[in-house]
Amino acid sequence: MKSIIFDCDGTLVDSERLSTEILVTYVAEHGLKISLAEALTICRGAKMDICVKQLERRLGATLPPTFVPEYRSRMTAAFQRQLKPIDGALELVRSLSHKYCVASNGPREKTELSLSLTGLLPFFHSAIFSSYEVGAWKPDPRLFLHAAESMGVNPATCMVVEDSLPGIEAGIAAGMEVIAFQPHDVDDRIPDNVTVIRHLSELNAHLSASV
Repeated sequence: MKSIIFDCDGTLVDSERLSTEILVTYVAEHGLKISLAEALTICRGAKMDICVKQLERRLGATLPPTFVPEYRSRMTAAFQRQLKPIDGALELVRSLSHKYCVASNGPREKTELSLSLTGLLPFFHSAIFSSYEVGAWKPDPRLFLHAAESMGVNPATCMVVEDSLPGIEAGIAAGMEVIAFQPHDVDDRIPDNVTVIRHLSELNAHLSASV
């Protein structure tokens, strides 16, 4: 029977486009015009400082030290107004009989806020893992391996549910079964041997098949 490791942003909470829209607007104030699609491609699932470096490369200048704190502040305010769970997320976690957790590249406080605002925190309050606490960010597999160890399970028995390419690559590198959640456009960089689902309700069928 599988243990399940969920990503948070874009997998359980509908935050990826919302947070990226804020990023696009904010970086435009510093002189960089970038499309939402391009920003999603370079920043989805990426460590924040890698995302910032990519933006600076396109801008041809260094962003101020206040850029990330101010961006996170704007993002938090937007989350409090607008953040919703991914369609089917609450129904899915309520139905699970497997061990499960969240493993996110984001800071723990951001993950906890996102889960709290969407009604998901009670399901994960004791099973949240952050790259900032492990010191390794996806696509490095160490966050997932740490999560498996903390749950007391073999990585080979884990299923990773991820929307971003770095997370998908981390799950593969950890030797775990990977489900790519792609509710919008399917990323053509996803390896052929990775199962793609378009709605979280599809996950139960894969869990049943994996028992």
